[in-house]
Amino acid sequence: MELTEHVTLKRNLAEGICQRMIEEINKLGLTVNEVPHYPNYDDASFVLIKDPCTGQQNLACYWYDPNNRQRIGRLQFNSDETFYAEYDVAKTHPAKARWFVEGITAWGNADNIKAEAKLLPMPS
Repeated sequence: MELTEHVTLKRNLAEGICQRMIEEINKLGLTVNEVPHYPNYDDASFVLIKDPCTGQQNLACYWYDPNNRQRIGRLQFNSDETFYAEYDVAKTHPAKARWFVEGITAWGNADNIKAEAKLLPMPS
């Protein structure tokens, strides 16, 4: 299967994963002005990577900051129909000043998309 076929085949699930990560960002209380970019499937760069266990080609999606082209997120689909995603937020928690929001992680499969914020304590 070619890259474009993988991208098309995974579109609905990937868009659901992006939506779930956006919900987690919004749940924190961050505004659009504070988070200038949200995970959007169409904004990702796509590559196929070889699964070392199965030898199958799996889709990996990478998001980059448009200003400086640093990677800010990734979504990887695995041969066993699971996925793992992470997306950088890098902001102080709006309601809990002692916490820093590193990013959002999401994992699971098509029937069960889980996500949560990755929080770090602020240095004293």
